[in-house]
Amino acid sequence: MTEHQNDDLTNDNLELNTNGESLEPQESITRVTGMYKDWFLDYASYVILERAVPAIEDGFKPVQRRIMHSMKDLDDGRYNKVANIVGHTMQYHPHGDASIADAMVQIGQKDLLIDTQGNWGNILTGDSAAASRYIEARISKFGLDVVYNPKITEWQASYDGRRKEPVNLPVMFPLLLAQGGEGIAVGLSTKILPHNFIELIDASVKHLQGKRFTIYPDFPTGGIADISGYNDGLRGGKVRVRAKISQLDKNTLVITEVPFGNTTQSLIDSILKANEKGKIKVKKIEDNTAAEVEIQIHLPPGLSPDKTIDALYAFTSCESSISPLGCVIEDNKPLFIGVTEMLKRSTDHTVQLLKQELEIKLGEFEEQWHFASLERIFIENRIYRDIEEEETWEGVIDAIDKGLQPHIKHLKRAITVEDITRLTEIRIKRISKFDIDKAQQKIDALEDQIAEVKHHLAHLIDYAIAYFTRLKAEYGKGRERKTELRTFEDVDATKVVIRNTKLYVNREEGFIGTSLKRDEYVCDCSDIDDIIAFTADGLMMVTKVDSKTFIGKNIIHVAVFKKKDKRTIYNMIYRDGTKGASYVKRFNVTSTTRDKEYDLTNGNKGSKVWYFSANPNGEAEVVSIILRQVGSIKKLKWDLDFADVLIKGRASKGNVVTKHAIKSIDLKEKGVSTLKPRKIWFDETVQRLNVDGRGELLGEFRGDDKLLIINQKGIAKTVTPEVTLHFDSDMVVLEKWNPKKPISAIYFNGEKDLYYVKRFLIETEDREDLFISDHEKSYLEIVSTDWKPVAELEFTKERGKDRKDNETILLEEFISVKGITAIGNQLTKDKVNQINLLDPLPYEEAIEEKIEKAEVLVDTSENKSQTNTTETNNDDSDSPETDESGQAKLF
Repeated sequence: MTEHQNDDLTNDNLELNTNGESLEPQESITRVTGMYKDWFLDYASYVILERAVPAIEDGFKPVQRRIMHSMKDLDDGRYNKVANIVGHTMQYHPHGDASIADAMVQIGQKDLLIDTQGNWGNILTGDSAAASRYIEARISKFGLDVVYNPKITEWQASYDGRRKEPVNLPVMFPLLLAQGGEGIAVGLSTKILPHNFIELIDASVKHLQGKRFTIYPDFPTGGIADISGYNDGLRGGKVRVRAKISQLDKNTLVITEVPFGNTTQSLIDSILKANEKGKIKVKKIEDNTAAEVEIQIHLPPGLSPDKTIDALYAFTSCESSISPLGCVIEDNKPLFIGVTEMLKRSTDHTVQLLKQELEIKLGEFEEQWHFASLERIFIENRIYRDIEEEETWEGVIDAIDKGLQPHIKHLKRAITVEDITRLTEIRIKRISKFDIDKAQQKIDALEDQIAEVKHHLAHLIDYAIAYFTRLKAEYGKGRERKTELRTFEDVDATKVVIRNTKLYVNREEGFIGTSLKRDEYVCDCSDIDDIIAFTADGLMMVTKVDSKTFIGKNIIHVAVFKKKDKRTIYNMIYRDGTKGASYVKRFNVTSTTRDKEYDLTNGNKGSKVWYFSANPNGEAEVVSIILRQVGSIKKLKWDLDFADVLIKGRASKGNVVTKHAIKSIDLKEKGVSTLKPRKIWFDETVQRLNVDGRGELLGEFRGDDKLLIINQKGIAKTVTPEVTLHFDSDMVVLEKWNPKKPISAIYFNGEKDLYYVKRFLIETEDREDLFISDHEKSYLEIVSTDWKPVAELEFTKERGKDRKDNETILLEEFISVKGITAIGNQLTKDKVNQINLLDPLPYEEAIEEKIEKAEVLVDTSENKSQTNTTETNNDDSDSPETDESGQAKLF
């Protein structure tokens, strides 16, 4: 027999000998590869369908569905031991008590379907629940309302055939989206994020009304989330979540909400790990978490809290990314689906379940009406007397049927034997006390109920909307959104990392690194920084910080490289080749390719840098140039002001300084910034400053300019405008600070129970000052930074008196400028209903004349052959004028 024939043999195949007698059955042969294929597919299908992935119909995994079914079996309104529920569930779920108990704790911690009692753990701290014998549970009112209805439940046999369990529970709510779901199966996984209870109901109503809707995740741990990449919960989406961090004081940060997927302990561990690696500096961490999260992070003196917050987001679990993946089971197959479609299907399924409920109710009411009508006919017409002489059961049935016939024309269906049998079961006592009026009232009430159900069926969508509205009214209280949605700005790790190591340079041999501790110290740096270095032959390189890196001999400048930095300007004078002309150039370096050499000269061999300086704010110094005495040169020394040289790209050739040999170049005068003031914007969507033109323009800022910040608590402060600053949500004023402009405020003094007015100037920079009273009932009513603010008072109407006319107050005339700690003047003795800030009076501030500075011109050309030599003056000649000795004239 062939190999393929052997594959087809089974134990039922018998071979015959030459005499036709049967021999012993031979064993079948099955390939091992086939066994693996079949077994693996069976295993994968089982895990996907029976363990890991929830069903779209009710949002439950099998173990969750069996737990809820068991709880309904045991439900008597009282709490049951979880151990008892677990044992009962094992009649339906053949996978051990541990998996059932864990699944039940997860359902209970979501605080939706199960009413818990005892220590069920803490999702904030990660503490586990107590043993199942110590904790109790029962179905919540919401669970009883939306999960169960045996009349419309489809049933199937349990795994051992002894009991019946639901195929799917008739859940009439988008439960899967409310609770979320996560599971890892064989070959696929699912991760559906939890959404807000109220928002899901509102979205369901909008869908029923034919309106568009969007839903976004809402996490039970709160925190902040950036859902710009959510992608409707489909594969490829991303949600960034952050802890809510605020500044308690200048040396203390406090975390009040943790990001989803983290606990307070995991958060603290990640902070300590980052501190050990030197990414951040932390003095002490205190975990005061109880019912609410409170992690206090104490910082060393002098450390910026704003930069530390960004560093926590960059280097710890205070920020993490979640990749959603909507996968559910439909018709015993995995289905990849977005949350919008998931909600639509759930809502449509709810409508169909409501329809089934109404149809069942209608049938029940019609049956009740039918029998009530028969009962009245039977008793009112004394048909029961017709059976007195009947001797057989068939005769009794026929007699009653014959007696009913003249009175049943108004009935909605034919009379059956079962109907007549029920009539024979009516007791004599009931017949003797039968009240025709009450019977008619019952029939009328049933007719009203039938009409109501028919109306709901005819207006099914309106009925479904009313159903969802009722759920929101009954169960929506306390389920408001916990997670704040915000667009995050990417944190540049190099700007916030702690400089945890030192950089050294060996200029002569051309090495830089952190291990050259015997050589020249350059600056502090971090292990993720890039370093920019320049050599005497005009080469530049950007490289990663390392223990030791060769750059090139005769290093003239080394610093930490800041990408996209347009304000750091390099001033350079170099000689082209061994005997060429000398050139001057100013340039910035915004981006490079790491470890690539860039030639800042014309590329001729023997080029040399005569003078080089790095200027963080575009400073332009004055240098003295001294030439060598060669031939008949008359002018051997003159001054060059870098302010007269335009700023271009690093590939520019530069302007000719001289064609003669230079002896030396000396610094004559330090320069000032030649850059325009920096424009700064505030982007409200991310609550951050930027220099990229996003949001509201705050103004143009020079080196010493400050920002004024006033919050609703009555605290004013000035800060240096940095893109790493964080701002509180209660901020009411954010603008460029004018030290001469007074701040006007009206506040309620809780101690005196009166309104006060004050005008003041900020007396101390970079300090927080409370300018209202510190009484707990005091609050800031209005604040203005206008020169001549105007306020309108609306008074409260007193009983028996006419309302006092509104009063307009010019705050400038009402009170003079005083100290920031002054209490101010009493606004009025009358009771005030409302204070409105009106348009200010016109005022023109004296403008100081300022010298216009040079704008940065970025030359992105890398092709030096296309970069022409440019004069520092503004004439149209292609080359500088020369005197009779051949010396170039720059000015």
